[in-house]
Amino acid sequence: MIYGYARCSTNEELQDINRQIRELIQLGAREENIYREYESGMKNDRVELQRLLSAVEAGDTIVATEVSRITRSTKQLCEIIEFAKDRHIKLVLGSFIVDCTKELDPMTEGMLKMMGVFSELERNIISQRVKSGLQNAKAKGVAIGRPATSEDRIPKIFFKYYPKYKRGEINKSEFAKLCSVSYPTIFKYISVVEN
Repeated sequence: MIYGYARCSTNEELQDINRQIRELIQLGAREENIYREYESGMKNDRVELQRLLSAVEAGDTIVATEVSRITRSTKQLCEIIEFAKDRHIKLVLGSFIVDCTKELDPMTEGMLKMMGVFSELERNIISQRVKSGLQNAKAKGVAIGRPATSEDRIPKIFFKYYPKYKRGEINKSEFAKLCSVSYPTIFKYISVVEN
């Protein structure tokens, strides 16, 4: 069985995972066997990755478009290589094939680990660049983060249902649902209006 794994760091509204899905299908995975995840590649306890690793059996193949989709942690990559060797599965990472159904060639294992090092290095460089950019923006006086919530930024629908909330006809949870916002958001809006 061929399983696919597609991962983006942010949610589907910000990053499109469909390019990876198309490439995984070209690599032989069927759409129903592709695990999709929106998590950092440095995170150890990714739900979909764990589900995938639980599903594979000896002789199966895991495909990903590149090493950094599976993980951006060298340590975790080494754990996945050991897992693949123990389970006798094949890893296809873009054009790089790691066949652990038989004894793994030391050169292949070394190359894969080097790819993992570069993937983690790339992630750390990006992170450092973002932090540097934020510090530079702060130094220039640019406000960082979300703008503070003020009464004029609260949606009109809030004020439509606010009198019902004040009269005790609805609770905060119902209020949040009526406004299509989260509980913490409705709590914040109420604090802004009442303070």
